[in-house]
Amino acid sequence: MNPLRFGLIGCGAIAKTVLRQLEHIQANQINRDELHPFPQCVSILVRDARQLNSSIAVSTVEDFLAAEPGLVVEAAGHLALAEYVPAILQHGVDCLVASVGALANAKLESTLRLAAQKGRSSILIPAGALGCLDALRAARWAGIDEVVYRSEKSPQAWLGTPAAQLVDLAHVTQTTVFFEGTAREAATLFPQNANVAAAIALAGVGFEATRVQLCADPQAKMNRHIVKAHGAFGRIDTVIEGRVLPENPKTSMLAPMSIVEALMSRHAALRVV
Repeated sequence: MNPLRFGLIGCGAIAKTVLRQLEHIQANQINRDELHPFPQCVSILVRDARQLNSSIAVSTVEDFLAAEPGLVVEAAGHLALAEYVPAILQHGVDCLVASVGALANAKLESTLRLAAQKGRSSILIPAGALGCLDALRAARWAGIDEVVYRSEKSPQAWLGTPAAQLVDLAHVTQTTVFFEGTAREAATLFPQNANVAAAIALAGVGFEATRVQLCADPQAKMNRHIVKAHGAFGRIDTVIEGRVLPENPKTSMLAPMSIVEALMSRHAALRVV
């Protein structure tokens, strides 16, 4: 079988971590499915390819698709997703979307869905910093009455966001809730911090019905994600504490690792879904 050829949109903290971890896995032959060749990055789409020291860096969608990726990973933020992903989906290439919070924009979500339908492709959402999206997806079929997501991060992780106008981040002494609202509101107001809220909404009861609390915790050493749900299926109550990326405290390490897992298992003979 030929290796998975994938393209990467962006080369920030998440993208670099994905590439670095893939190199580590390949070099150390970690958990390899020997029947399937190792994933190969064939193209990287960035604003200015000249600033990236890579022979596979390009700056146009046309050049990006010319490399014939079998899967595209978007890890460049909301604006890049809106600019590039519709054309890629319409071209017939599946897209794994890290900036899932962008789908809180109903118009953009509709555009992406239409492009995927035209291209007979799929919009794929990684688990990101969470570990309960599979349970929420399954629970939908039995019935979910309520979903509440709570994010607790250090004050530093909220710098440069509207949180700075809602709470004095430099002087927080205890866990402080500075936002309560819907997943759509959270993902729109905090695009770098609330991708998880959008993923939960898409997996469960939708953007309007999913309730979100965002907190600054001066004692937090990791990003804490708490998901509670109940309904005819039973009850979900999960807590995940993820170490942050050294390059970006807003992002949990599990976010790029979930992309690595998606790439490694794309053509695996046995997959846990």
